Amino acid sequence: MRSPEEDKRKLHQLIHPWIVPSVIFLSLSLLAAWFGHYQSQGQPEVNVVWYSVLPPLFAIVVAISTRRLFVSFGCSILLGLILSSVLTAEQAEFDSWLQAFGNQSAQIIDNTIGTSLSGQSVSLFNGQVIIFVILILSMISVLMVAGGLQGIVQSISRLVSGRRSAQLVTVLSGLVVFIDDYANTMIVGSTMRPLTDHQKISREKLAFLVDATTAPIAGVAFISTWIGFELWLFSSVSETLGIGRDSYTMFLDALPFRFYCFIMIIFVLINALTGRDFGPMRKAEERAAVLGQLFAEDAIPMTSQDLSHLNCQATTQISSLSAIIPLFSLFVTIFIAFWFFSGSQDSIWSLNAWQIAISEVSAQEQNLTVLAIASGVGLLTALFCAIAIARLGIGQITKALLYGLKSGLLPTAILLLAWMLKSVCDTLQTSEFLSQMIGENVSPKWFPAIVFLLAALTSFTTGTSWGTMMLLIPIVVPISFSLEGGKYSLTTMICLGAVLDGSIFGDHCSPISDTTIMSSISSACDHLHHVRTQLPYSLVVALVALIVGYLPASLGLSPVISFALAAILLFIVFRLIGSVPKTNHL
Repeated sequence: MRSPEEDKRKLHQLIHPWIVPSVIFLSLSLLAAWFGHYQSQGQPEVNVVWYSVLPPLFAIVVAISTRRLFVSFGCSILLGLILSSVLTAEQAEFDSWLQAFGNQSAQIIDNTIGTSLSGQSVSLFNGQVIIFVILILSMISVLMVAGGLQGIVQSISRLVSGRRSAQLVTVLSGLVVFIDDYANTMIVGSTMRPLTDHQKISREKLAFLVDATTAPIAGVAFISTWIGFELWLFSSVSETLGIGRDSYTMFLDALPFRFYCFIMIIFVLINALTGRDFGPMRKAEERAAVLGQLFAEDAIPMTSQDLSHLNCQATTQISSLSAIIPLFSLFVTIFIAFWFFSGSQDSIWSLNAWQIAISEVSAQEQNLTVLAIASGVGLLTALFCAIAIARLGIGQITKALLYGLKSGLLPTAILLLAWMLKSVCDTLQTSEFLSQMIGENVSPKWFPAIVFLLAALTSFTTGTSWGTMMLLIPIVVPISFSLEGGKYSLTTMICLGAVLDGSIFGDHCSPISDTTIMSSISSACDHLHHVRTQLPYSLVVALVALIVGYLPASLGLSPVISFALAAILLFIVFRLIGSVPKTNHL
């Protein structure tokens, strides 16, 4: 029989982890309630409600405090369905509420995995992402069994002399694969994992290096799926306001003010070159370097352990060609498919023609179709190379495919739950409520910084950077336009960059973001461990972007000076609070 002291201790262990998250959740909820009441005064036409932020806020708080993603997603989705049913119920009766609850549940499921698109492409987009993830994981599994990835690692390892150079090669690989953030995440993480494992680099660090070089580089690249989406947004707002500038010129105008993206790239380069880390990431790196534990004891990697420990067969003919040819076919197919779907009649050697082609495909939301097709071609090529080069048998190939399919079950479930939560947020108009925090009675000097923070908050709570951009660009640009007396000037240019970069910053920090989840998948890392170790780094970069970027730029400081100051400041930060893990492998 347990003593009263043991009962008290167990009760304390059960309640204590919830105290701080509960206080944070209640405080933010009260703040949202106050703001909602304040905004609604004198504005009867406003139909968004303050408690629309509760489902994503609850999901984030519970996920971080309990480390149970399924529990956090499930409870937050249920909370969102209850709240949305209250909004849509025609009368305050149980039968009416129950019917509204059933209708909302059916709509959420249809938006996430439904086959009836009813004029919307959300479920098609989600299905293509899942197909892409599963096919890529299957291809990676075949490459590993065929010895192709091992051959690449053996070739790259000649350039790697230790942990620092291994991290630098990972960063440079992320910068090279710029065409799409999804392709970047899945390819770089899966390819570099054997090399970083050999150098005893933690899975948390690999996930950060992958995540930090996906959206930041795809978002500013001159040719990528991101620029197509961004140009489409710019073109729409330019036409509405009569700005008189084409979308690509607006992209170039905003490019010098993409402080978060460029400073994050500077950050990871300094991080890799110095080998210094701080905060939770330093503890993870010390654990891996000293104890050889690539992930914590309580970690739940986002791929199956079978795939994480998958190696080539002893009889396999190890050759880097078994991986190079399928990866090359993947990229070639991506470019060919972009050109085909765009229907371009221009010269294939024209850079401008490629920019227009990718822009048109992304605007038509066909970029995921391109990736799904390319991943299928890559898988078929990998199977051919496994037979022709690695001399694998049908049994070995079948086993590799099963490993790949199995490894896709957990991430698929997490992605589906994240999309269901996003659909709940769309129904409750969470983004619209957050956008009301913007007001026109603010100085142009402060407006870009406020826009950056608002975009980050919106992206963090909704888990989508593109959705945040689509919401805020049509709102922010007209306000900045009016703040400058109806002129397209410096404030508008900076605000364009602030929306885009704030969306990426919030997406980096959010545990419900699909790209954050996919970084954990490709790195075979515990998802919440990835979020916890990456969060301090993203916050530091965002703080530096505000201090030496958005605020000084509004006063007329040259972006060149801002980036130089950012590099100096980051180097000082690593020197003061960072340290190199104690290991003999440096």
